[in-house]
Amino acid sequence: MSSFKLSHTLPRMAAAATAVLAPAVAFAQEAAPAAAAAAPVPDKADTVFMFVSTLLVFFMLIPGLALFYGGLVRTKNMLSVLMQCTVIGAMMMIVWVTYGYSFAFGGSTSPYFGGFAKMFLSGVTVDSTSATFSEGVVIPEYIFMLFQMTFAALTPALIVGAFAERIKFSAVILFTLLWATLVYFPIAHMVWDGNGLIFNMGALDFAGGTVVHINAGVAGLIGAIMVGKRIGFRKDMMAPHSMTLTLVGAAMLWFGWFGFNAGSNLEASGGAVLATVNTFVATAAAILAWSVVETFTRGKASLLGAASGMIAGLVVVTPAAGSVGPFGAIVLGLIVSPICYFFVAVVKNKFGYDDTADVFGVHGVGGFVGALGTGIFTAPSLGGTGAADFSIASQFMTQLTAVAITIVWCGVVSAILYKVVDLLVGLRVSVEAEREGLDLSSHGEAAYHS
Repeated sequence: MSSFKLSHTLPRMAAAATAVLAPAVAFAQEAAPAAAAAAPVPDKADTVFMFVSTLLVFFMLIPGLALFYGGLVRTKNMLSVLMQCTVIGAMMMIVWVTYGYSFAFGGSTSPYFGGFAKMFLSGVTVDSTSATFSEGVVIPEYIFMLFQMTFAALTPALIVGAFAERIKFSAVILFTLLWATLVYFPIAHMVWDGNGLIFNMGALDFAGGTVVHINAGVAGLIGAIMVGKRIGFRKDMMAPHSMTLTLVGAAMLWFGWFGFNAGSNLEASGGAVLATVNTFVATAAAILAWSVVETFTRGKASLLGAASGMIAGLVVVTPAAGSVGPFGAIVLGLIVSPICYFFVAVVKNKFGYDDTADVFGVHGVGGFVGALGTGIFTAPSLGGTGAADFSIASQFMTQLTAVAITIVWCGVVSAILYKVVDLLVGLRVSVEAEREGLDLSSHGEAAYHS
């Protein structure tokens, strides 16, 4: 693996050399010649760091995302959102160890598909290791597999906020299974595996701007349109039933996001600290920016706006966390909130789609801004960690191409999968079930009892 420190320089993505630069799985070492140096041994500090990061990302899903989305829906649908996030997470954990890990990081030379070699975790043992960003530094393959598993569990759960309060539970589960198989795993391979198409283009995505947020945002938008609007949309009162729980969930997401971003460094080194700093300041800047925008446009800053700014800031810094400087991260945070606010308050109303929790407006648009911004603020002249010959124009176009590929792949396949699920089990609950609320109609219980 080519030697480089993430906190000092960027991987140069030219052809053959790049295949071994990704933080993809380093397969079990073959018997080395006698003269060769001993295989690297994982450092215990790095292993503990990745263990904690993995648990933090899991915390983002349950209870973080579940409470964040749950607070945004009406009382009669609170439990349904908690159930969807919980079961999606559980299912994805089993799917990941069965075939998802192999499909994403199975060692195939295909630019689109990881292959079948690691199915059922074949070859993954307590002795096998995964490469990091530094030459000669490895971590146990099991912890790399688990860290990536939490990403795979969280991402499809993000989508459910777009069509909450009116979709069948069976449809959510079936769609998630198909979407993860045909969209998430291939995109993860393309972006993060050393043989991946987007990785070898030279695109930078430190922790998932394309893989997680643009992916989920686009799928959410298509789902909101194809499932249809809630009954009484723009007529009935549909305000969040508990901004208290929404803020609690958002705070849990911010806390867990340090594992999401810093853990993507794969080592307890300066790169992880840089990602941590950026996760603090970009998010803070975005909260302030959203509050200022609301003050000027609505006359009052809202808690819903502050929570939305918090998530937007976390999203925008995700692809850039390890390669931009702190002030570049602040600028990204300041930029993303007005843009996301415009999509949430203006574009959504203009086109009339019902994105319940603004999955597209915050995750999709925020991921888009972050992916493109990474191509700008990674420049050393702007405080980033890029090499001396870093070209903003060239990297920006590479980032734009990566975003376009993700949008097209996710958009086309997601639309087909929604249609397939609709034909098999139906997407939408009945009018009576929707009016009653999904808590009772789908699960036979309520989140609250008076």
